[in-house]
Amino acid sequence: MEATLYSIHDPMCSWCWGFSPTWQQIRTLLPVELPVVYLLGGLAPDTDAPMPLEMQAKLQQTWYTISQRLGTRFNFDFWTLCQPRRSTYPACRAVIAAQQQDAGEAMISAIQHAYYLDAKNPSDDTTLVELAKDLGLNADRFAKRLNEPATQHELVRQIAQGKALGAQGFPSLIYCNDTGNHFIRHDYLDPGVTLDQIRRLDDC
Repeated sequence: MEATLYSIHDPMCSWCWGFSPTWQQIRTLLPVELPVVYLLGGLAPDTDAPMPLEMQAKLQQTWYTISQRLGTRFNFDFWTLCQPRRSTYPACRAVIAAQQQDAGEAMISAIQHAYYLDAKNPSDDTTLVELAKDLGLNADRFAKRLNEPATQHELVRQIAQGKALGAQGFPSLIYCNDTGNHFIRHDYLDPGVTLDQIRRLDDC
């Protein structure tokens, strides 16, 4: 069995955004022969209902916490400029639709920047299509893929696979090799914590 590192995440997960700079360092230092597979976690299913004020306050507090602990930037204008919904499935499907044009990772980054820095709402299809255009994708093809049953089916499959691998919240890193599935601890500021574990497993 070929060793594989799975990154289980959600593009609208604020802790994933906080981990992003360290994750990029990890990516550049991983063995070149180690495949990295992204799996979408699907934090919150589709809904048109406005996010309850209590949930909005809770998430804003999470942003403050991440900012204080990690130095991560957030644009809190989102909470007044947008109508928040507790729905991350559209953003997850956008990553899958973008993968059809070899731009899955680029879409993850675009969603995070739009949400956390530009105060745009990735729960809205209009925002996601705009991001596809900004990335130079075929916007019509992307928009068609975004809500196709096959795209939703793939999202459900990825959610199930992440759970089966042993994901513990988001972000989660799972290293799979002949000896099994290994949950990889990570430090939000120190890439060495993750890299040391992977190197030890590589030597097994």
